[in-house]
Amino acid sequence: MKGSLATWGNRLHSGEKTYPIVAQRKRWFAISGVLMAFSVTILVTLGFNLGIDFTGGSQYVVANVEDVSTAPAEDAVAAVAPGEQPRVTQLGENDIRVQVGFLEPDEQLELTEALADAYGVPTEDISFDQIGPTWGAQVGQAALQGLVIFLLLVFLVITLYFRAWRMAVAAIVALIHDLLFTAGIYALTGFEVTPATVIGFLTILGYSLYDTVVVFDKVRENTANLQTQNRYTYAELANLAVNQTLVRSINTSVVALLPVASILFIGTWLLGAGTLLDIALALFVGMAVGTYSSIFVATPLEVALRGNEKAIKDHTARVLAARESGEADVAVNTDGTVRVGALQPGHHQGVGSQPRRKGRQ
Repeated sequence: MKGSLATWGNRLHSGEKTYPIVAQRKRWFAISGVLMAFSVTILVTLGFNLGIDFTGGSQYVVANVEDVSTAPAEDAVAAVAPGEQPRVTQLGENDIRVQVGFLEPDEQLELTEALADAYGVPTEDISFDQIGPTWGAQVGQAALQGLVIFLLLVFLVITLYFRAWRMAVAAIVALIHDLLFTAGIYALTGFEVTPATVIGFLTILGYSLYDTVVVFDKVRENTANLQTQNRYTYAELANLAVNQTLVRSINTSVVALLPVASILFIGTWLLGAGTLLDIALALFVGMAVGTYSSIFVATPLEVALRGNEKAIKDHTARVLAARESGEADVAVNTDGTVRVGALQPGHHQGVGSQPRRKGRQ
């Protein structure tokens, strides 16, 4: 198995094996469009399940309980504040968190005693916090400001580094794609949105951007001498870059997702680590969709944008004309697609040695 994966990766990197990812970009755009429409629909119809940090209210944490069932807490809240709908969550192995709306001072004390009686613990083992909605609004505003500043910096840095604003636009579209889909999954599952969720959302931006920049760097390398050769188009060389980095993207994603999956599935649902649920879901979904967008959204979109440049149009026309006349000497895969070999340093034709066949492609 290991040998087969290594062979597959080597064939992708050399260009012997390629997948027409860029050529089928309309398919990926359609899939992403459906996913985005689905996410927006879910966000509009269901909305977020905002945590107490954003809505405001009262929070109790009952420590060192023997019975971690939620029924005693729900009964205690019903007895003290019948109009409240409590959110009761198990934290770790021996703690219970109870969240309700705003309570009067006498109700706060009464509920503390009711929870102590319900779980058989002293009142000293119960912590209480009253959280106002103003703090949550400040967190949301700060997160939005951070997102806008991050996107502006991404656009500036990528434009300067690659000297191509279209790559910056494609990267930002991929980032928004990842955020919107993750937000839709959050709304669909009804998971509570907390400050940790915001941290998770901002974290996946960096991960998605890293994967996209790796692919873009390979695209720049492959197309550095584009105008000096008339055998391969910009789209074909960009597709080679995606295939060459495909194994790396998959390996990086698997390595990153495994510990997050452990936190999300094992830590949360088996061990009851409720405090990790919000950030783990954001990271898991964001990393997975970030890998997809770096391969199937960012580079295909960049190629579509650059396809409108006159220089790229003229070069593509020259390449296709050379193939029609039989002047271009290129290799062809069994499915009829043009095989682009891995680039060799200083090779102005832009390809390594590959089996060749003349004629119409």
